[in-house]
Amino acid sequence: MYLNGSVLSVVLTLHSLELSQMSIYPAFIFGTVAYLIILLSNLTLVVTICENRNLHKPMYILLLNLPISDAMGATSLFPQLLYSIWSQDRSVSYPACLLQGFIIHMYGGASHVILTAMAFDRYIAICFPLRYGAIMTTNNLVRIISVMWLLNFIIIFVLFCLLMPYKICQTYMADLVCYNPSLMKIMCEDTTVNNIYGLFILNLYHCISLSVVAFTYIHILITCVTNKQSDTKIKALQTCGTHLVVFLFLEFNTFFPLIAHRTESVPAHLRRVFSISILVFPPIVNPLIYGFKTKEIRQKFVTCLKRNRNRNSMQ
Repeated sequence: MYLNGSVLSVVLTLHSLELSQMSIYPAFIFGTVAYLIILLSNLTLVVTICENRNLHKPMYILLLNLPISDAMGATSLFPQLLYSIWSQDRSVSYPACLLQGFIIHMYGGASHVILTAMAFDRYIAICFPLRYGAIMTTNNLVRIISVMWLLNFIIIFVLFCLLMPYKICQTYMADLVCYNPSLMKIMCEDTTVNNIYGLFILNLYHCISLSVVAFTYIHILITCVTNKQSDTKIKALQTCGTHLVVFLFLEFNTFFPLIAHRTESVPAHLRRVFSISILVFPPIVNPLIYGFKTKEIRQKFVTCLKRNRNRNSMQ
């Protein structure tokens, strides 16, 4: 049964949060605090890199894109979720649902290409240190950042444009957030083309990122083993270890919920939890990992804190 009228006027209902009356206020406060922590920690990382000239290097300029992407992903979730908790209203307009899904997929794709670019940067820096300056020039860095954001935008834009011609035959969505697999389930018509394209870009992001990271890290490990300078070896492994933890965490969080939509054996509640976790945990964990584990960022952050403290004491 097709819904009457334009799809742009359709109001959808997301899956209930199943909160009791007593848990509404604690959930709202917890969600607000979590969102503020995400914004504050990611903004701190951005400001620390931008304000310190010593951090204006290819590795940190590429890293700068990660907190921007994380803040974007968290913002696609928390304002709408907090409103739902407060009002107990799970309705969302179809255009707003499309926008949320588009931003969520943009965030997921951007995180993959950013971490892939960072792995390539570390590969050049560690395996070809004498050629690093010639390869990772300012112009090449700008090209890399521009291309990765533009390609990511085009790929995700096409994904959601493919949804536009379809008619909707139900308004209930069995998920906590809007994204492409959940939107396809409310369409009346055959979505084979969408499924094929969705699987194509899923494999594209994951296969390319996994291949690049595996290739670069194998060569980095070989270089570290053959390098007799222990200090260089330790520094390289620390930097790459931090990046690898973040990458593997992202891989698991993005791959599982998308595959779970395509099999009936995964419990629905588990799929919902993972669909939310990708928008919560990486934006919280990433700035903490890079802030505490990356020596240069940690030192600059501490220096900024001391400088501000001295200024306040002098006033």
